[in-house]
Amino acid sequence: MQTEQLIEIVRSALEDMKARDIDVIDVRGKSSITDYMMIACGTSKRHVMSLAQEVSDKAKEAGLMPIGTEGQNVGDWVLVDLGDVVVHVMMPDARSFYDLERLWRFDPMEDESQATEVSGQPG
Repeated sequence: MQTEQLIEIVRSALEDMKARDIDVIDVRGKSSITDYMMIACGTSKRHVMSLAQEVSDKAKEAGLMPIGTEGQNVGDWVLVDLGDVVVHVMMPDARSFYDLERLWRFDPMEDESQATEVSGQPG
């Protein structure tokens, strides 16, 4: 299965179950464990767990067994590892606190070049 197809299967599962703020982050070259991270929010712990279960179920229906899941007993943050795509389903407070988007989109080379532009001196 192509990674793009997997992303669409996950996105569809999340949208069907009314996930909020779905985001896809390309982490190729930044992570050795996956190529993409998908992040979505649920409205309650039960909703977070249901979203993660739906992602797992839809992946299985498409012939892809999840490598693993973590956090399904707590519900604040459930991770579903699908290999090329790792899905994080979180409560809004957890998402805000851990701010995975900022963490994984951060490019130190870009940050250094912006600092150079501001100061006018090499990094």
